[in-house]
Amino acid sequence: MKAYQLASRRAGSDSTVVAVSLPGKTVHIGPGTCTIIAGPCSVESRDNYLEIALLLKEIGIDMLRGGAFKPRTSPYSFAGLGEEGLDILAEARAVTGLPVVTEVVDPRDMERVCDCVDVIQIGSRNMQNFALLKEAGRSPLPVLLKRGLAATIEEWLLAAEYILEAGNPQVILCERGIRTFEEMTRNTLDIAAVALVKELSHLPVIVDPSHATGRRSLVAPAARAAIAAGADGLMIEVHQNPDQALSDGIQSLTPLMFAALQRDIRNLAGLAGGISTEGEELRRER
Repeated sequence: MKAYQLASRRAGSDSTVVAVSLPGKTVHIGPGTCTIIAGPCSVESRDNYLEIALLLKEIGIDMLRGGAFKPRTSPYSFAGLGEEGLDILAEARAVTGLPVVTEVVDPRDMERVCDCVDVIQIGSRNMQNFALLKEAGRSPLPVLLKRGLAATIEEWLLAAEYILEAGNPQVILCERGIRTFEEMTRNTLDIAAVALVKELSHLPVIVDPSHATGRRSLVAPAARAAIAAGADGLMIEVHQNPDQALSDGIQSLTPLMFAALQRDIRNLAGLAGGISTEGEELRRER
């Protein structure tokens, strides 16, 4: 028996579809959908975040992203607005009607974060923070679990096992690239992992091509490759003025670039899977 018993795909078992619900809107993540999550790396200010949130709503995304707490490699880098950022995310959710995902880095913040957003993210640096994983497993919200920057696929699935074992079945896996000897990209996007994890596990898998490549010019081709490999969705960084972004501007798309990419992705997902990219078939079946 596999070590990741709860995350493992058993013979004949169905794939998990995670539902993220707000009044009047439900976003499904899993087979039959192409869920697109977008927003800036960090919540930098109220006005800037609400501006980009409204632009992205007009473009037609499914969910908003934005970091209130940002674990950074350097202690001198912008680390987010903290609780003020959470309040801004909650306001953006109310204004746009879109679900919001943000990262939690400290188990003590879990309850506060859950009050303000709809999906909690465990970032790459915290994939094996077992106290945090267990706390996420006790939360009422879906959990988006990013692969660690040096984690094997089995370690990634075992991290998901901690959340599942603690009682939370709503886990979304996110491939965001791993660290290899290659230095010309920020990370190395493991496209094969997308297809393999879909074989090994019943959990939905999405891809973050922004952190995987670290280059604005590579986000679109990496995103297309992810969908072609069977990913259930994408998480993409978008900023209205990437050159002025306080974090990860070099890999952030402009709204115009993102709008063009989203059209391509929706079309590709429909052709590749023969499904409605908005998940209409899934909703009709339910």
